Amino acid sequence: MGSVNSSSVFSVRFFQTTAVCKNDVITVQTPAFAESVTEGDVRWEKAVGDAVAEDEVVCEIETDKTSVQVPSPANGIIEALLVPDGGKVEGGTPLFTLRKTGAAPAKAKPAEAPAAAPKAEPQAPAVSPPSVAAIPTQMPPVPPPSQLPSSKPVSAIKPTAAPPLAEPGAAKGVRSEHREKMNRMRQRIAQRLKEAQNTCAMLTTFNEVDMSNIQEMRARHKDAFLKKHNLKLGFMSAFVKASAFALQEQPVVNAVIDDATKEVVYRDYIDISVAVATPRGLVVPVIRNVETMNYADIERTISELGEKARKNELAIEDMDGGTFTISNGGVFGSLFGTPIINPPQSAILGMHGIFDRPVAVGGKVEVRPMMYVALTYDHRLIDGREAVTFLRKIKAAVEDPRVLLLDL
Repeated sequence: MGSVNSSSVFSVRFFQTTAVCKNDVITVQTPAFAESVTEGDVRWEKAVGDAVAEDEVVCEIETDKTSVQVPSPANGIIEALLVPDGGKVEGGTPLFTLRKTGAAPAKAKPAEAPAAAPKAEPQAPAVSPPSVAAIPTQMPPVPPPSQLPSSKPVSAIKPTAAPPLAEPGAAKGVRSEHREKMNRMRQRIAQRLKEAQNTCAMLTTFNEVDMSNIQEMRARHKDAFLKKHNLKLGFMSAFVKASAFALQEQPVVNAVIDDATKEVVYRDYIDISVAVATPRGLVVPVIRNVETMNYADIERTISELGEKARKNELAIEDMDGGTFTISNGGVFGSLFGTPIINPPQSAILGMHGIFDRPVAVGGKVEVRPMMYVALTYDHRLIDGREAVTFLRKIKAAVEDPRVLLLDL
């Protein structure tokens, strides 16, 4: 009986120690993607052997829509990278293994500072003075031995040093090029825009908007708006609100053709995608249920999404869906342009720059701040009458915001 009890105790202890070992090393997997995203490319920020703190970014996964950051779940040291840099992964794919070290990685960073200053070790007066004095006095003798092993590379570099010397003389005549791999987001943008051209019968109609009233309204109420809502009053919110108003009157512009079933899908909600340019490409975060929002709600949402886009913190959920898109090329000084439909949508509104131009007002020529606007639409679904009526409704609502208030 005693032998049986001792063996059972031994087995329990053995089980416990293996459990601890298993918990020391963990495998971090690719986070789940949204339904519209199936895979992404890995770009490593850390290497094997690096100490990482909890929530520190180890890698980024670049998807068709945005970059997803993968943080470390705990303090530890990276033992292995299970996917090569640039490799494709799906949701749930093992990415790397991490050996937990508790608070050691957090201490490793401050420890590097004292370690980097090895003055504490050679505190012995006999060692430090000779080393300091020997550096300046023995500088001439030191290079020759060091140059002996490096003399071969230097001789090898001399031929390469000659072209740079020749380049300054003929710098203006030198023609060079280099290649960079397209990131996944740019590849997806190119694919979707080309698909839109091949699928939709795109047609663009234009109009111009007199921005005098909206500028006057902004100048008069921007301080009170900022004081009450802690938000700056911009022009984008006016176009978003006007677009939601026009989409309710022309629901076909908010619809889309399902090519698989040959049906028209009418949406009873309005989710407007706002195109934002970032260094990594164009992103289109979505403002959802715009028809239920007021100016302050729209302005707050635009501000939050814009800040997340600038910090590269947009989640895939922020860009999923969208029934209509607004693209503002005016922020870059665009005067005129034809936007391309963002599938699976049927129309896109292009805003442009505000420029003073002479226009006829009441039989007289006046200089007014004018903006060209463009609506590109799928002519398979939307007729010219609906498109022109839709754009004129936006023009009327922006030029005179009382149209929205009075529901005219």
